Amino acid sequence: MTREEKLIKSKLGLLELGEYLQNVSEACRVMGYSRDTFYRVKDAYETGGVEALKDESRRKPNRKNRVSEETEAAVVKMAHDEPAWGQIRVSNELRKAGIFVSGCGVRGVWLRHGLETMKKRLKALEARVAAEGIILTEGQLAALERANREKEAHGEIETVHPGYLGAQDTYYVGFIKGVGKIYQQTFVDTYSQVVCAKVYAQKVPITAADLLNDRVLPLFEKHEIALLRVLTDRGTEYCGREDSHDYQLFLALNDIEHTRTKANHPQTNGICERVNRTMQDEFYKVAFRKKLYRSLEEVQLDLDAWLVRYNNDRTNQGKNCKGRTPMQTFLEDRCLANEKDLSRLTIPLAA
Repeated sequence: MTREEKLIKSKLGLLELGEYLQNVSEACRVMGYSRDTFYRVKDAYETGGVEALKDESRRKPNRKNRVSEETEAAVVKMAHDEPAWGQIRVSNELRKAGIFVSGCGVRGVWLRHGLETMKKRLKALEARVAAEGIILTEGQLAALERANREKEAHGEIETVHPGYLGAQDTYYVGFIKGVGKIYQQTFVDTYSQVVCAKVYAQKVPITAADLLNDRVLPLFEKHEIALLRVLTDRGTEYCGREDSHDYQLFLALNDIEHTRTKANHPQTNGICERVNRTMQDEFYKVAFRKKLYRSLEEVQLDLDAWLVRYNNDRTNQGKNCKGRTPMQTFLEDRCLANEKDLSRLTIPLAA
């Protein structure tokens, strides 16, 4: 039974009870209605029957504030002509032509015609080209070429020697009773697949910098390899003002370039994502079943032992490892890094 049907049944019950008791006040007291309501219900029932007992909303209909057909056609045409423009730019350009519509109005038109994203506008443009055979402008060609470049799969990260590019990511391990929240900072040398990792109680810029300072840079300095660039996502622990952000300051002090992944595209840093999954499946799930941890230090000790086996004993079939272990690849191919290091070049003095 719907809410409306229950309400009609209650009103009919009020009328029947009043007729049975021959006392309107007593019927209203029992049913929880006022006398005014009783007589309104009685008048409505006598006038229109059961249908008149339905609740009618007193709200006035909120009609859509639609733009004129001419303005809507101009907005749709602009979406095809300049698919890369946003709603504010379209509004400003139409205003120059004497057509006044707000940015929100432009978006409303786009939503009605399925043009609210650049991807959909480009798809509509391609359909129009196929149907009408129109000649594309430079702006339309540039937008289509840009979209095609973004569609290309970037399955491999460009890396030519150890230290050329490191990938770093924050991984939430979970909440462990007795320890609390555990966040892992993960670093992977994209050439050799050597992994460094530390666990922390929070994810902040200082912990991201601490991993590089405590584990990564000492390893590279020990083997006289320079770390040139680091790839991260756009998390707050990695991105911020260069003059006040701990991680940004650390990279600047150590002359390390910073590359950020494309927004909302975690697959760009897929090498870290895959390592995190491996560590979750092969270390954390096993360790948390076998042992009851009381502190982050205990977790870190077991994690370090697992990383030693991962880097030194486990072979990797990656493009550069070719069946070697990550550390073996790192050490055997460090000569490639030394050849690329311009600071090591000696310039002979003229006689």
